[in-house]
Amino acid sequence: MKKVNIIGVPEHFNHPWHLAIEENAFKDRGIDLEWIDIPEGTGRMCQMLADNETDIAIILTEGLVKSITAGTKAKIVQEYIASPLLWGIHVSAKSSYNSIADLKNTKAAISRFGSGSHLMAYVNAQILGWNTAELEFEVINNLDGAVTSLTEGTADYFMWEHFTTKPLVDNGTFKCIGDCPTPWPCFVIAATEKFITENSGTLQHILEIINLYSEEFKSIPSIDRTVANRYKQKLDDIKKWLSITQWSQSQMSEKTLKKVQDTLLSLDLIDKKLDTKSILL
Repeated sequence: MKKVNIIGVPEHFNHPWHLAIEENAFKDRGIDLEWIDIPEGTGRMCQMLADNETDIAIILTEGLVKSITAGTKAKIVQEYIASPLLWGIHVSAKSSYNSIADLKNTKAAISRFGSGSHLMAYVNAQILGWNTAELEFEVINNLDGAVTSLTEGTADYFMWEHFTTKPLVDNGTFKCIGDCPTPWPCFVIAATEKFITENSGTLQHILEIINLYSEEFKSIPSIDRTVANRYKQKLDDIKKWLSITQWSQSQMSEKTLKKVQDTLLSLDLIDKKLDTKSILL
């Protein structure tokens, strides 16, 4: 049995992986795939890829591209979610901020530098015409840290996946004052160069299995109820999420990668663009 480590956020996007693991789809191919949840998100996962603490990661596109540009020895082996990620822009429920425009010159809570919450704060600011050089950040590690930070006022707003954060809006902890979708497909499957080089056959088996599960995911009977129960979400929210989410079974296009790199470069989040072969498998 080939042992493979895989990491991802504990969110509904990754439910196809859990289904496949629970149904022994990988073990049937001789693969012991061990999933580890990383609630800190993409910044932490990039570090784990860089340190070879994992073999594979389900990770945000922009964060991984930035990390690879900075020297992380990993590649995008396939697109995972073809649709954008809907980033909710959240403030404390008791905050006086009521629109995204109110947040100009305020401080953003981020899980860590290089994370999606960090990079998307720049994208959001660029869309709004703010001076991105003046953005301020408070590192809060994870969603629990964001609750503490916004409640105590050490940061003013927090960007996180809309539906994951929705229960905190429903219970009166946060107020969602807007959304900012990523300008590109949001999640990719990444692997370290070491794993790719040494386990190309195993990697191919893993992709074949997850692509089968993700392709059929929406057609599973009562999948909306299953996901709502597992991730403690309202059924209507999961139905909406499913309606706007599209899984991918193919590699990212060069055009999409160019858009990601061009955007990061324009925001001074990377200092150079890499050729396609340095990022895509």
